[in-house]
Amino acid sequence: MSVDMKKNLLLFVFIVLNYCINTNIVFAQIYPIKYVKETLDNGLTVIYSQDKSAPVVSTVIMYKVGSKDEISTQTGYAHFFEHLMFEATENIPRGAMDSYVQEAGGELNAATSFDKTVFYFQLPSNQLKLALWIESERMRKLKVESLGVETQRGVVLEEIKQTTTNQPYGTLLQKTMENLFAGTSYGWEILGYEKNIAAATIENFQNFYNNFYQPNNAILSISGDFDLKETKALVREYFGNIPKGVEPKRNTIEIPQMTKQYRESIYDEKVQLPGVFISFRGPAITSTDYFATSLLTDILANGESSRLYQRLVDKEELAVEVTIEPIILQDVGIFLVYGIASQGKSAEKIEKIIYEEINKIIKDGVTDEELSKAKNIIETKFITDKKNSLSIAQSLAEYQNYFGDPGLINTEIDKYLKVTKNDIVKVAQKYFGTDKNVTLFYLPKSNKK
Repeated sequence: MSVDMKKNLLLFVFIVLNYCINTNIVFAQIYPIKYVKETLDNGLTVIYSQDKSAPVVSTVIMYKVGSKDEISTQTGYAHFFEHLMFEATENIPRGAMDSYVQEAGGELNAATSFDKTVFYFQLPSNQLKLALWIESERMRKLKVESLGVETQRGVVLEEIKQTTTNQPYGTLLQKTMENLFAGTSYGWEILGYEKNIAAATIENFQNFYNNFYQPNNAILSISGDFDLKETKALVREYFGNIPKGVEPKRNTIEIPQMTKQYRESIYDEKVQLPGVFISFRGPAITSTDYFATSLLTDILANGESSRLYQRLVDKEELAVEVTIEPIILQDVGIFLVYGIASQGKSAEKIEKIIYEEINKIIKDGVTDEELSKAKNIIETKFITDKKNSLSIAQSLAEYQNYFGDPGLINTEIDKYLKVTKNDIVKVAQKYFGTDKNVTLFYLPKSNKK
């Protein structure tokens, strides 16, 4: 062996070893995420995860209430409270919440889904008390009164108008939920109906608040740079004296079988390019099928190397966009496959090819390379999501909410890595090998004959 060859071989070995060492360091820094969980006497679940790598702390409080907990005449209430929680409390004046947090160098936000509502703070670690104080105020001391309610009613009604009425494809989620889950409280979109928000009384809102925003219906997750003993004492100081509420009346949902496909063409002057949107029912996040289905969606339509993108966008140039959007629910799942047609191309042709590619997977399976790449994508996301205090706090709360086990933050990835090619074929057949779905075509109004 020549000297140059020896040098090259040594260089190669060095690079490989360096990569392996650095990779192990990354994993060592992330795994396992250590945490402590406790439940206060009033039923509040609290999760603590210390990470002193940066002088930052994050809090997440997750209430077990979402749009599925509403009734058909009171839709949009959970989302409304996402807004109202930024109004006044007994000890915080209107408009002060944001300014307190900004002056402390932090940020705050919130989000509502079908199953839960989440409020979060990210602050310098010496400002943890501020976040805990605000959240304790909002939990049972929110002022559900005329000024705040009417202000946020106007904001929410405008949001519904801007995101639904005035947007191309804006009614997509509403029509999907109405037809995919007709007769259940999953049968409306998170924002709800304008008429319900417009008609809601202060008494309606107060009753909703009293039912769901209680310590025994919440998870508090704290991650970052803090002292555990001191923080436990602070949690008791701010939340320990809040009395346990009545057991919240959450809706129990029985998902009816779909007996046929729902198809509709919507002609809209705001739509410039035709689109086809196919919504399949999928597994709940707690189902063992969920992991294989998630990998299948990456193989089928997520990213430029996916099957549908390669064929519809790159090869045949029929679409400018194609993807799958998973909608995660506690009781069931949704996988929305859609394609936006290129100028002058047909949405019906896109639909045909979507089914062709699904059927190819059912018939012929996927390759080792495709499955390996999909697992790498999941693994990268799994690692990336554990690199800051806010994402850790959110993940711990999610795992507690859905599974009752925050420890899955360290082990759930193993369930993805164990998925086989045969598992992919099985879930493709089970969830995508059917025409019992909701298929919506959004078309330019000029196309209507």
